[in-house]
Amino acid sequence: MREPPRDSLLNLLLPLALIFGLVLILSLNVGEGRGDALTSPLEMWLKVIVGYLAAGTEIAAAVVIGTAVIRGIATYGRILFARSKQHFDATEAIRLQLGRVLALGLEFTVASDILRTAVAPTRQDILNLGAIVLLRTLLNYFLEREIQQGEQRRLPEPELDRSIR
Repeated sequence: MREPPRDSLLNLLLPLALIFGLVLILSLNVGEGRGDALTSPLEMWLKVIVGYLAAGTEIAAAVVIGTAVIRGIATYGRILFARSKQHFDATEAIRLQLGRVLALGLEFTVASDILRTAVAPTRQDILNLGAIVLLRTLLNYFLEREIQQGEQRRLPEPELDRSIR
């Protein structure tokens, strides 16, 4: 089944627009606007609390991704030593599952970056956050696209089996 021309054009233009936006943001160099600004005690406490929340979010991302990698390796080891004929299909399933978890991990890291920029950001902080979010969005876009293509490759076989019955 072919994609309509509009969808294929969108699939080409979206990544190019994200890359262009990333290059544009990274080329901007804004000086720090808050060099001499005094911070209130409340702002200092908020920065400490948000720093811990951001660190917790990064740890959560590492745990989620690390657990998925270990689980994927264990599953692959079982398949490798089982000498099954479904080796390719099983490795594709492992790859798709790992891709889904990586997408979730990217979302956690974006949340961490947003938290770090939440309290009294400078223009440079916002531009850096924009560049990071654009880069991770680009990675996530390609990862999601790869997952969808992998799932589409796997779906026709069971549907074919149902139509034979």
